[in-house]
Amino acid sequence: MAMFNSNKNTSSTFNPNNLNIINAGTSITGDLMSEGDMRIDGSVKGYVSSKARLVLGATSKVDGDIKAVNLELSGEVNGNIIVTELLVVKDTARINGDIISNKLIIEAGAEFNGKCSMKDNKNTLKKINNEDTNKTFETASKQAIQ
Repeated sequence: MAMFNSNKNTSSTFNPNNLNIINAGTSITGDLMSEGDMRIDGSVKGYVSSKARLVLGATSKVDGDIKAVNLELSGEVNGNIIVTELLVVKDTARINGDIISNKLIIEAGAEFNGKCSMKDNKNTLKKINNEDTNKTFETASKQAIQ
């Protein structure tokens, strides 16, 4: 009788060697696109895209639109946000822009100024894929609502 299965699927296991980190004190101007997990504690002026999990720390500031599968936000965003799975807005977060998300958690104390659309994966968010990175938020929003 085997108690443990030795054949583990490691494809979804967190690997710190594949984590992209932009530390506090770092400033980037331009678009960021990542296939893997990314953490930002510095500032970015431009579009940010992650096909995995994106974490914006308390010291982060993004001036531009964001697209991610999962997003945990503790810093400041001046732009629109599209999240295909779960968006967690922590109590220290400040958002000035619109949100499209499948699932949303906003902690008490967070600041959010904009519109929010909640869509499920079956109906709309799958239409907005990562290949559409050149589209504006308005175009993506219209596409998601249809």
